[in-house]
Amino acid sequence: MKYALFVLSILLWAAPAFSEVRSEPQPLPYPQQVELPLDTPYPGTMTLFVDATDLDHRIFRVRQTIPVAGSGPMVLWYPQWIPGTHAAIGPVHDYAGLMIKANGQPVRWMRDPVQVYAYRIDVPANARTLEIEAQFLTPAETAQGPVVMTPDLLRLNWFSTALYPAGHFVRRIAIDASVKLPAGWQFGTALEVGSQANDVVKFKTVSFETLLDSPLFAGRYFRKIDLDPNGRSRVTLNVMADEPGLLETKPAVIEMHRELVRQADKLFGARHFDHYDFLLSLSDRLAGAGVEHQRSSDNGTMPKYFTGWDTAIISRDLLAHEYAHSWNGKYRRPADLWTPNYNVPMRTSLLWVYEGQTQYWGHVLTARAGLLTKEQALDAWATTAATYDARVGRAWRTLQDTTYDPLIANRRPIPWTSWQRSEDYYSESQLLWLEVDTLIRERTRNKRSLDDFARAFFGVNDGDWGQLTFTFDDIVRELNNVEPYDWATFLRTRLDENAEHAPLAGLERGGYRLVYVESESEYGKATQSRRHTTDFTYSLGFAVNNKGELTSVQWDGPAFKAGLNSGMELVAVNNVAFDGDKLKAAIRATKTGTPIELLIKQGDTYRTVHLDYNGGARYPKLERIDKSGHALFDDILARRK
Repeated sequence: MKYALFVLSILLWAAPAFSEVRSEPQPLPYPQQVELPLDTPYPGTMTLFVDATDLDHRIFRVRQTIPVAGSGPMVLWYPQWIPGTHAAIGPVHDYAGLMIKANGQPVRWMRDPVQVYAYRIDVPANARTLEIEAQFLTPAETAQGPVVMTPDLLRLNWFSTALYPAGHFVRRIAIDASVKLPAGWQFGTALEVGSQANDVVKFKTVSFETLLDSPLFAGRYFRKIDLDPNGRSRVTLNVMADEPGLLETKPAVIEMHRELVRQADKLFGARHFDHYDFLLSLSDRLAGAGVEHQRSSDNGTMPKYFTGWDTAIISRDLLAHEYAHSWNGKYRRPADLWTPNYNVPMRTSLLWVYEGQTQYWGHVLTARAGLLTKEQALDAWATTAATYDARVGRAWRTLQDTTYDPLIANRRPIPWTSWQRSEDYYSESQLLWLEVDTLIRERTRNKRSLDDFARAFFGVNDGDWGQLTFTFDDIVRELNNVEPYDWATFLRTRLDENAEHAPLAGLERGGYRLVYVESESEYGKATQSRRHTTDFTYSLGFAVNNKGELTSVQWDGPAFKAGLNSGMELVAVNNVAFDGDKLKAAIRATKTGTPIELLIKQGDTYRTVHLDYNGGARYPKLERIDKSGHALFDDILARRK
C-alpha cells in the first residue's frame, strides 16, 4: 500500500497542472479568396498613360482606365510575381496616391488584409469605366531600392505602374499604353509605336502580358544599332548612357555583337519573336540590370562597356545570357514557373534549366561571337569552377535546394555565402551542363552535342511568339533523343547529392583541369577592379575592398579559423598600413616561411591576428591535360561557320 501511494504521488507530481486557467483562441476564418483567373477574354480594352517627365522628383505619374461590364464587387491586382525575377517582388510599397473614380465620383477601395496586392472595390451602378490616378515613386537613392530614373536616363517597367482586373489570364486582357517622355529624349522598346507627337508615344494595342514583357528605356543620349541588317526579323541594340561620348563604338565591337545574333541563330535555328530589342544602359547612376523578355532584354552595365572595351572585359556575357533567354525561359518555360497572371505564386524547381543552361549558353555564345577571346573565356570558366569548388555549403545543401533561393532569400544580402549557398543554380548548373555536353560528345565521338539538344528543344515552332512549357521528364526525353543514356539518374544525382567538390568532370572530359597558379589572370584582375575588391579566397580565405573592409570570408578557411568575419576592417599587414599590393607580397612570402600578421579593427576594438597559412598566392586557371591531344572544350567554344 505504501508503495502504491508512493507511485501515485510521483505521477501526480509529474502530471501537468491542468487546473490552471489558460485562454485558448481559435483562428479567425480567412477572407474570401480572390477569384482564380480563367482563360476568357476581358471585355473591353484598358488604357494606361504614364507621365515620365518629373525628373526632379523621379516620379512616374499614372492615369489608367479599366472598362467594367456591370456593378458589384471587383478586385484589381497590382502585379506581385514578376517574370524573370522568380519572386514576389512587385514594388507595391512605392505605388502611391491611388484614387479611383466612376462616373466622375470617387470609388472607395480597400486592400485585402491577406492578399495585400489586391484592391477590393464595389463598382457603382451604371458605371462603364473606372478612372484611376496614382504615382509610382521611384527610388531616389540606392538605399531605397534600384534607381530607375536619373536626370538623363529612365527605365520604365510597366508592372510598376498598372493595375489589372482579377479573374482572367493576363494574355486575354487588352491594353492601350502610352508614355510622355522628357523633351527631346529617344526611347527603345519591343512595343510597336502607333503614333508619336509632342513627346507622347502611343503604342499599338497589346495584351497585358505583352505590355509587362516589354520594358521601355529612354534617355537624353541614345543610340540605335542594327545587329541583323540582312536578317528576316529586326534585331536592334538600343543603347543609352550618362554621357554622349560613352556611346562611341568601334566597328569591330559592333561586328562582335552582330556575330552574337548569328551564332544564336546557328545554335537554336528558330526565332520566337518578330523583332528583338536589346535595351542597354551604360551608367553608374542608373541601377544595373539583367532581365529577360521574349522580344527584348533589360540590360545595365558599366559606363565604359564600349569605350573601355580593351580592358573592361567583365559583363561581356550579359547580352548573350539575356538573348538566350528568349528561347530558354521565355518561349520554353518550366511548367511550374509559368502562371496565368502575376498574382499566382511561381514555383522555381527547374531554374537549373531556365537559368543554369542559359548561363551555359551565355558563356558559350560569348566565346563563339568573339566577345571574349579564347583565353579570356577559359579564365572566366576557371573563375566559375573555382568559386563553386570552394562552395563548402554543398556538404549540407543540394544544388536543387538552391532553386528556391529567390523565394527564401529574395536576393537579400547573406552573411556566409560559401556556407549558405546563394542561387547556385546559375553557375554551378553551368558546370553541370558542360558535363552533359562533353558526355554526349564523348559517347558519340563528337558527332552530337548539347547544340543538338538546344535546336531540338528550344528551336521548335519557328515564328511562335507564345510559350511552350516543359517538365523534368521532357528534358530527359529530349536528351535521350540526342543520345540514349540514363539521364534521369544522372541529373537527379547531380541535383540532389552532397558532394565535396563542384561537378568538374565536364572540364576534365573537355580536356582541361582546374589548377591554381601564383599570378592572376587578366579576367580575374578585371573582375576585382570592377568590384573594387582584392580577392584572396583561395589563399587566406577572404576578399577585401579598397577601404580595407572584409567583404566576404570563406567558411572554415584560414581567416575564418582566425575569427575573422565580413565587415571587419583590415588596418595593417605585418605592421605596415594595408593596401592590396602589400598583402599580395605578404602572401607570396608565406611560401618561404614568413608568417602573416594582420591588424584588424572591429568597431572601436583593435586586435592582432596571426593566420595559419603557408601556401603562397593561389589563383584559378584552366590547364590542358594533354597538350598534344584534342580538347572537346575547344570545340564547344569555337565559332560555328
